[in-house]
Amino acid sequence: MNQERPFRLSDNFVNKYKRKKAPFGFNGLGELVYNRTYSRLRADGKNEQWWETVQRVVEGTFNMQKKHIDLHGLGWNAWKAQHTAQEMYDRIFNMKFLPPGRGLWAMGTAITEEKGLFAALNNCAFVSTENVIQDFSNPFCFLMDASMLGVGVGFDTKGAGTVILKGPNRQRRIEKCEIPDTREGWVESVRLLLDSYSMGTGEIEFDYSIIRSAGVPIKGFGGESSGPQPLMDLHLHIREALDAEIGQPISLTAIVDIMNLIGKCVVSGNVRRTAEIVFGDADNDEYLDLKNYEVNPRRESFGWTSNNSIYASIGMDYNASADRVRINGEPGYAWLKNMQDYGRMADEPNFKDRRAMGGNPCLEQTLESHELCCLVETFPTNHDSLEDYLNTLKYAYLYAKTVTLGQTHWAETNRVMLRNRRIGCSMSGIAQFIANRGVGELQTWMDTGYHHIQKLDKEYSDWMAIPRSIKTTSIKPSGTVSLLAGSTPGIHFPESRYYIRRMRLGITSSLVPSLEKAGYKIEPAFGSEDTTVVVDIPVDLGEGVRTLDEVSMWEQLSLAALAQRYWADNQVSCTVTFDPETEGSQIANALDIFQYQLKGVSFLPRLEAGAYQQMPYEAIEEETYKDLVSKLSKLNFGRVKGEEIVIERFCDNDVCEIDFEPTV
Repeated sequence: MNQERPFRLSDNFVNKYKRKKAPFGFNGLGELVYNRTYSRLRADGKNEQWWETVQRVVEGTFNMQKKHIDLHGLGWNAWKAQHTAQEMYDRIFNMKFLPPGRGLWAMGTAITEEKGLFAALNNCAFVSTENVIQDFSNPFCFLMDASMLGVGVGFDTKGAGTVILKGPNRQRRIEKCEIPDTREGWVESVRLLLDSYSMGTGEIEFDYSIIRSAGVPIKGFGGESSGPQPLMDLHLHIREALDAEIGQPISLTAIVDIMNLIGKCVVSGNVRRTAEIVFGDADNDEYLDLKNYEVNPRRESFGWTSNNSIYASIGMDYNASADRVRINGEPGYAWLKNMQDYGRMADEPNFKDRRAMGGNPCLEQTLESHELCCLVETFPTNHDSLEDYLNTLKYAYLYAKTVTLGQTHWAETNRVMLRNRRIGCSMSGIAQFIANRGVGELQTWMDTGYHHIQKLDKEYSDWMAIPRSIKTTSIKPSGTVSLLAGSTPGIHFPESRYYIRRMRLGITSSLVPSLEKAGYKIEPAFGSEDTTVVVDIPVDLGEGVRTLDEVSMWEQLSLAALAQRYWADNQVSCTVTFDPETEGSQIANALDIFQYQLKGVSFLPRLEAGAYQQMPYEAIEEETYKDLVSKLSKLNFGRVKGEEIVIERFCDNDVCEIDFEPTV
């Protein structure tokens, strides 16, 4: 038994792929997204190519397996592992499935291999505030820590009214705290501040002097330091929120305020954006008005950081909440009882998830408090047969299951994750699949695929000597990962078959000359002309793909219900686009019908959006598309030199986030 020797793919095998053209999708869009987002900077100062990223990810995956098997004396079979790893490599390289963006970025790097930050491989998490009376700061610090690692986090408001805040004891000596220039240091500063209000300890005076200045590169996770200002602002605003609550039970508003303020801080600090979802009661006006900025004008600067959903109950009156949805798409709906009682809605209730309390920001995962989950994405449209797709599911499942072997630095998380081993094998390109093969065949692939994964889970859980996964499948909304493969995101229909996708790059990016040479339109980014450029990429989603203008609210709900019935034992992340004029009045009735078929859903009103400069998506006609494509030549990035890429953190999606104007 040799625990020191890491797993490596054979050189002869990897050499076969060095000169192969990766099948990136959408006229260079997928390749651009890869080079901009997931190609890591190597030790020699050059960036990875696709074959190297895949090698790193696969070797990291099997090295995790090997360490586990060797540690427990379970008998590592080197020959079989090499064969399996090679097949996984081929299927990732050819984009039959892809690890999540988090996995493409972190797996097999020092983040996991040396630092052991396996939490960074997971997409999403949930934490309950129910027990704040026992440890007031815990849920807030968990959310902050996870968010800074790029994990999207859900939370509830169950702790409201349970803790009477004492406030800092200003009669005691002021406690000075020098904040270390680390993720842990930032989180600990928030813990100390929150504890001073719950325990009545001395007032905290922070020293921010050793936090690196704004603009300094950050190794490991990429990007640049935000400097201390976002943290200083966070401390100030937490104090303001809690000072108003001293001597009384903490309010629901204060709980959500602090979580949202943390989210805003993380957005400013080395991450493109954070993701939060909050769950509250359907009959609580205080909760429902959180994003009514006429009622709560001070929340307008940070309320956008979370999607706000309600715990819906079977048989409730949906009319009042549906009236709010018609205005701005919120609240979303989570039927917690369905989440707790059912796997797939086609199967009998199994009550496996009775301890679940919520879900992740896009609501494709049922989760217990402090639970994390790893997602993986498959692309049925990139397969010629069901048999081939079932083979892919083996390796997609195996990647996600392997991630559950990595422990985190949170004891509460380890306890639930080691017990549940929850994963989420997802499908994308469903709109394309329906166009090519029809809904009937989709149902067959979903049902057959689900049962195949259950067989795999028994086989590999026995091999690893770990529990079977409590749940295994979901439909995530996707985003940049699906762009790599040339796929529509998750279950959602596109707004147009032909469109221009605009991507932002740094003005000095080494990707720009290759794009210019190939004939892509590049112009300065409006409002950031000195630092950023925008590149236009024409996209064709393929023959027969229906658009949102051709698909009713009812058909979108029916498709989500199909996937919830035959594929997802977790959830289907579904944002239903509706016409406020013709369909808005039908939302309450739709919820009445689909409450028995879904576990969660959100809505998005189709608004007349006036064209603004450099929209991320712009629908175009077929003739325009053909004209643009005719002017493009072969795109060749070669090897990018010396760029530390900034990862799009958390659940990299385009559709599950809701950010609207103030509610009336």
